[in-house]
Amino acid sequence: MTAYLVLENGMIFEGKSFGASFDIIGEVVFATAMTGYLETLTDPSYYGQIIVQTFPLIGNYGVISEDFEYKNIAPKAYIVRYPCQDPSNFRSEGDLDTFLRKQNIVGLHGIDTRQLTKVIRENGVMNGIITTKNPAEVDLKPVKEYTIINALSAVSKNEKIIDGNGKRTVALMDFGAKKSIVDNLVSRDCTVHTFPYNATAEDILSINPMGVMLSNGPGDPSAKENDSIIETLQKLMSLGIPIFGICLGHQLLALANGYKTEKLKFGHRGSNQPVKDLSTGRVYITSQNHGYAVVNGGNSFINVNDKTCEGIDYGLSFSVQFHPEAHGGPLDTSFLFDRFMERVDKYAIR
Repeated sequence: MTAYLVLENGMIFEGKSFGASFDIIGEVVFATAMTGYLETLTDPSYYGQIIVQTFPLIGNYGVISEDFEYKNIAPKAYIVRYPCQDPSNFRSEGDLDTFLRKQNIVGLHGIDTRQLTKVIRENGVMNGIITTKNPAEVDLKPVKEYTIINALSAVSKNEKIIDGNGKRTVALMDFGAKKSIVDNLVSRDCTVHTFPYNATAEDILSINPMGVMLSNGPGDPSAKENDSIIETLQKLMSLGIPIFGICLGHQLLALANGYKTEKLKFGHRGSNQPVKDLSTGRVYITSQNHGYAVVNGGNSFINVNDKTCEGIDYGLSFSVQFHPEAHGGPLDTSFLFDRFMERVDKYAIR
């Protein structure tokens, strides 16, 4: 079936439908990773967005539920150049088209994804609609007005969950946490208590945590609905408990410490972003997925390409914009979890 992507500026891209088929509006963003499409599809940070994969062939190793970062597909829709119909992998449980249909996620293939990516890079992230109707008749008003709201309530677990049985007690604030964050903590002898995004400082302190982990997540960090989270973080910071923030967690911790955030032109989404450690001069290749950045931060890490803030160290607490748990992607910076453990242990013996 013929389908179209219509951008809010009126540009039309013609392709073919796969997955579910109905009209859907979202924020169109591109991701540059060559692998890890399953982790991308199940990353809650993509909530409310339409993902464009720049690598042309997607789906060649099939669908593998063990690799999912989240129970459901988070983005609104998925755009690829060529979806593989006959995946080949001993772990494969099926093809991408069938998976998208089961998850009721709209797919579009066959468009010039390279041209679309160039448009986004030159003009910035914009909204779009995928439709099978006459694109010339699309009403662009609701497309232009679309915004991602109440993102955290949509992706955060609404109950406390306990993983692991380690000697270190860590509270994880779930803003749309990837499974790999929990896995990294459990592998480092932690008992992880996952709290909903709107947990209070009192809720978190009730388990006597040795450290607090702030997860990745979607949406605008400075949105009003996040004000209570920022207040909670300020209370926890005042008590001197070690905090480690990743992605949205990094941005929210920065806001709690008086920094500001801004929306980037087209963001960083992929597994090849170079980040410089300012204390050593060493450059790491990192996995990233974000559309906002902390303004005038970056006293520990900066992005080599555009010099944006990639990390802030507050003493016992610290945060990074990139993903040290990186699935899929490079594991160059997984040592940051060990750094967090060192600070957790230091706090525990005080």
